[in-house]
Amino acid sequence: MSTVRNEIADDVAARAQVYGLLATIFRAEPEEAFLDKIKAPRFSGVLNDLDVKLGDEFYTVPSSQLVEDLAIEYTKLFVGPGSHISPHESIFIEAEAGSGGLWGAVTVKVKKFIETAGFDYTPEFTGMPDHISAEMECMQKLATTEAEKRAMGETKQADWCLGVQKRFLDDHLSRWVPEFCDQVIEQSTMRFYGEMAALTKAFVTYDKDFLEEKLRMAA
Repeated sequence: MSTVRNEIADDVAARAQVYGLLATIFRAEPEEAFLDKIKAPRFSGVLNDLDVKLGDEFYTVPSSQLVEDLAIEYTKLFVGPGSHISPHESIFIEAEAGSGGLWGAVTVKVKKFIETAGFDYTPEFTGMPDHISAEMECMQKLATTEAEKRAMGETKQADWCLGVQKRFLDDHLSRWVPEFCDQVIEQSTMRFYGEMAALTKAFVTYDKDFLEEKLRMAA
Protein backbone atom coordinates (compact mmCIF):
# COMPACT_ATOMS: atom_id res chain seq x y z
CA MET A 1 0.00 0.00 0.00
CA SER A 2 2.78 2.44 0.90
CA THR A 3 4.42 1.84 -2.50
CA VAL A 4 1.24 2.77 -4.35
CA ARG A 5 0.78 5.76 -2.07
CA ASN A 6 4.29 6.98 -2.82
CA GLU A 7 3.79 6.53 -6.55
CA ILE A 8 0.65 8.67 -6.41
CA ALA A 9 2.51 11.29 -4.38
CA ASP A 10 5.35 11.28 -6.92
CA ASP A 11 2.87 11.91 -9.75
CA VAL A 12 1.46 14.91 -7.88
CA ALA A 13 4.97 16.17 -7.16
CA ALA A 14 5.74 15.97 -10.89
CA ARG A 15 2.79 18.29 -11.57
CA ALA A 16 4.15 20.68 -8.97
CA GLN A 17 7.52 20.70 -10.71
CA VAL A 18 5.93 21.69 -14.03
CA TYR A 19 4.11 24.57 -12.35
CA GLY A 20 7.39 25.58 -10.69
CA LEU A 21 9.15 25.57 -14.06
CA LEU A 22 6.45 27.75 -15.62
CA ALA A 23 6.55 30.16 -12.66
CA THR A 24 10.29 30.57 -13.11
CA ILE A 25 10.04 31.13 -16.87
CA PHE A 26 7.49 33.94 -16.63
CA ARG A 27 8.73 35.54 -13.39
CA ALA A 28 11.71 37.39 -14.90
CA GLU A 29 14.43 37.24 -17.50
CA PRO A 30 16.23 33.88 -17.32
CA GLU A 31 19.56 33.64 -15.54
CA GLU A 32 22.53 31.85 -17.08
CA ALA A 33 22.45 29.08 -14.44
CA PHE A 34 18.82 28.36 -15.27
CA LEU A 35 19.58 28.10 -18.99
CA ASP A 36 22.49 25.76 -18.26
CA LYS A 37 20.10 23.60 -16.24
CA ILE A 38 17.62 23.43 -19.12
CA LYS A 39 20.40 22.48 -21.54
CA ALA A 40 21.53 19.56 -19.37
CA PRO A 41 20.60 16.14 -20.83
CA ARG A 42 18.24 15.18 -18.01
CA PHE A 43 16.22 18.40 -18.23
CA SER A 44 16.25 18.56 -22.01
CA GLY A 45 14.93 15.00 -22.02
CA VAL A 46 12.01 16.04 -19.82
CA LEU A 47 11.24 18.94 -22.15
CA ASN A 48 11.36 16.60 -25.12
CA ASP A 49 8.85 14.33 -23.35
CA LEU A 50 6.63 17.40 -22.93
CA ASP A 51 6.97 18.05 -26.69
CA VAL A 52 8.91 21.28 -26.14
CA LYS A 53 11.25 21.76 -29.11
CA LEU A 54 13.71 24.59 -28.45
CA GLY A 55 15.77 23.95 -31.58
CA ASP A 56 19.46 23.28 -32.13
CA GLU A 57 20.41 26.92 -31.76
CA PHE A 58 19.21 27.01 -28.13
CA TYR A 59 21.65 24.25 -27.22
CA THR A 60 24.60 25.48 -29.27
CA VAL A 61 24.59 29.22 -28.55
CA PRO A 62 26.52 30.02 -25.32
CA SER A 63 24.23 30.62 -22.36
CA SER A 64 25.88 34.00 -21.78
CA GLN A 65 24.62 35.14 -25.19
CA LEU A 66 21.19 33.57 -24.70
CA VAL A 67 20.78 35.48 -21.43
CA GLU A 68 21.16 38.77 -23.27
CA ASP A 69 18.91 37.78 -26.18
CA LEU A 70 16.15 36.39 -23.95
CA ALA A 71 16.31 39.39 -21.63
CA ILE A 72 15.56 41.64 -24.60
CA GLU A 73 12.78 39.30 -25.73
CA TYR A 74 11.27 39.12 -22.22
CA THR A 75 11.24 42.89 -21.89
CA LYS A 76 9.72 43.36 -25.33
CA LEU A 77 7.02 40.78 -24.71
CA PHE A 78 6.02 41.40 -21.09
CA VAL A 79 7.39 44.70 -19.79
CA GLY A 80 7.57 47.40 -22.45
CA PRO A 81 7.77 50.32 -22.84
CA GLY A 82 5.34 50.43 -25.68
CA SER A 83 3.00 47.70 -26.74
CA HIS A 84 3.47 44.47 -24.78
CA ILE A 85 1.53 41.51 -23.37
CA SER A 86 0.65 42.11 -19.74
CA PRO A 87 1.23 38.88 -17.75
CA HIS A 88 -1.58 39.79 -15.33
CA GLU A 89 -4.99 38.18 -15.08
CA SER A 90 -6.73 41.46 -14.28
CA ILE A 91 -5.70 42.99 -17.62
CA PHE A 92 -7.27 40.13 -19.55
CA ILE A 93 -10.41 39.56 -17.47
CA GLU A 94 -11.32 43.15 -16.72
CA ALA A 95 -10.59 44.22 -20.29
CA GLU A 96 -13.39 41.88 -21.38
CA ALA A 97 -15.74 43.83 -19.13
CA GLY A 98 -14.38 47.14 -20.39
CA SER A 99 -13.10 48.16 -16.99
CA GLY A 100 -10.19 48.31 -14.65
CA GLY A 101 -6.58 47.35 -14.79
CA LEU A 102 -3.94 46.42 -12.28
CA TRP A 103 -5.12 46.19 -8.68
CA GLY A 104 -8.72 45.99 -9.80
CA ALA A 105 -11.33 43.60 -8.45
CA VAL A 106 -9.68 40.58 -10.08
CA THR A 107 -6.31 41.29 -8.48
CA VAL A 108 -7.93 41.55 -5.05
CA LYS A 109 -9.86 38.33 -5.64
CA VAL A 110 -6.67 36.43 -6.53
CA LYS A 111 -4.87 37.84 -3.48
CA LYS A 112 -7.68 36.74 -1.16
CA PHE A 113 -7.81 33.28 -2.75
CA ILE A 114 -4.08 32.72 -2.29
CA GLU A 115 -4.13 33.94 1.31
CA THR A 116 -7.24 31.91 2.15
CA ALA A 117 -5.48 28.82 0.81
CA GLY A 118 -2.89 29.40 3.53
CA PHE A 119 -0.05 30.91 1.51
CA ASP A 120 1.73 34.21 1.91
CA TYR A 121 4.22 36.18 -0.11
CA THR A 122 7.91 36.27 0.69
CA PRO A 123 9.16 39.64 2.00
CA GLU A 124 11.11 40.26 -1.22
CA PHE A 125 8.04 39.72 -3.42
CA THR A 126 7.15 43.01 -5.09
CA GLY A 127 4.99 41.78 -7.96
CA MET A 128 1.25 41.63 -8.40
CA PRO A 129 -0.76 38.70 -6.95
CA ASP A 130 -2.35 38.05 -10.34
CA HIS A 131 0.94 37.90 -12.27
CA ILE A 132 1.12 34.59 -14.11
CA SER A 133 4.22 33.57 -12.18
CA ALA A 134 2.47 34.14 -8.83
CA GLU A 135 -0.53 32.11 -9.94
CA MET A 136 1.71 29.29 -11.19
CA GLU A 137 3.61 29.36 -7.92
CA CYS A 138 0.32 29.07 -6.01
CA MET A 139 -0.51 25.92 -7.98
CA GLN A 140 3.01 24.61 -7.35
CA LYS A 141 2.63 25.04 -3.58
CA LEU A 142 -0.83 23.48 -3.54
CA ALA A 143 0.35 20.46 -5.52
CA THR A 144 3.45 20.13 -3.33
CA THR A 145 1.28 20.14 -0.21
CA GLU A 146 -1.04 17.58 -1.78
CA ALA A 147 1.94 15.33 -2.61
CA GLU A 148 3.16 15.53 0.98
CA LYS A 149 -0.28 14.62 2.32
CA ARG A 150 -0.60 11.72 -0.13
CA ALA A 151 2.79 10.38 0.96
CA MET A 152 1.69 10.51 4.61
CA GLY A 153 -1.63 8.82 3.87
CA GLU A 154 -3.63 11.90 4.86
CA THR A 155 -6.23 11.45 2.14
CA LYS A 156 -8.78 13.94 3.44
CA GLN A 157 -6.27 16.81 3.55
CA ALA A 158 -4.84 15.78 0.18
CA ASP A 159 -8.29 15.80 -1.41
CA TRP A 160 -8.88 19.27 0.05
CA CYS A 161 -5.71 20.50 -1.70
CA LEU A 162 -6.92 18.84 -4.89
CA GLY A 163 -10.22 20.69 -4.70
CA VAL A 164 -8.52 24.03 -4.10
CA GLN A 165 -6.31 23.49 -7.15
CA LYS A 166 -9.36 22.75 -9.28
CA ARG A 167 -11.14 25.89 -8.06
CA PHE A 168 -8.09 28.04 -8.74
CA LEU A 169 -7.82 26.64 -12.26
CA ASP A 170 -11.54 27.12 -12.91
CA ASP A 171 -11.79 30.61 -11.41
CA HIS A 172 -8.47 32.01 -12.57
CA LEU A 173 -5.81 30.30 -14.68
CA SER A 174 -8.06 28.64 -17.26
CA ARG A 175 -10.00 31.87 -17.81
CA TRP A 176 -7.09 33.89 -19.14
CA VAL A 177 -3.86 31.92 -19.56
CA PRO A 178 -4.81 30.27 -22.90
CA GLU A 179 -5.41 33.69 -24.51
CA PHE A 180 -2.24 35.07 -22.93
CA CYS A 181 -0.28 32.14 -24.37
CA ASP A 182 -1.80 32.60 -27.81
CA GLN A 183 -0.58 36.20 -27.83
CA VAL A 184 2.90 35.15 -26.72
CA ILE A 185 3.07 32.50 -29.45
CA GLU A 186 1.98 35.07 -32.03
CA GLN A 187 4.33 37.86 -30.96
CA SER A 188 7.48 36.04 -29.84
CA THR A 189 10.45 36.22 -32.18
CA MET A 190 12.57 33.68 -30.29
CA ARG A 191 11.53 30.06 -30.17
CA PHE A 192 12.01 29.80 -26.40
CA TYR A 193 9.01 31.85 -25.29
CA GLY A 194 6.76 30.58 -28.07
CA GLU A 195 7.45 26.97 -27.09
CA MET A 196 7.05 27.67 -23.38
CA ALA A 197 3.76 29.46 -24.00
CA ALA A 198 2.52 26.47 -26.00
CA LEU A 199 3.53 24.18 -23.14
CA THR A 200 1.76 26.42 -20.63
CA LYS A 201 -1.48 26.49 -22.59
CA ALA A 202 -1.46 22.73 -23.12
CA PHE A 203 -0.62 21.97 -19.49
CA VAL A 204 -3.27 24.26 -18.01
CA THR A 205 -5.90 22.77 -20.33
CA TYR A 206 -4.78 19.22 -19.54
CA ASP A 207 -4.55 19.80 -15.78
CA LYS A 208 -8.05 21.24 -15.58
CA ASP A 209 -9.51 18.06 -17.08
CA PHE A 210 -7.12 15.86 -15.10
CA LEU A 211 -8.13 17.37 -11.75
CA GLU A 212 -11.80 17.16 -12.65
CA GLU A 213 -11.41 13.42 -13.24
CA LYS A 214 -9.44 12.99 -9.98
CA LEU A 215 -12.13 14.76 -7.99
CA ARG A 216 -14.81 12.62 -9.60
CA MET A 217 -12.89 9.49 -8.56
CA ALA A 218 -12.42 10.82 -5.01
CA ALA A 219 -16.12 11.60 -4.54
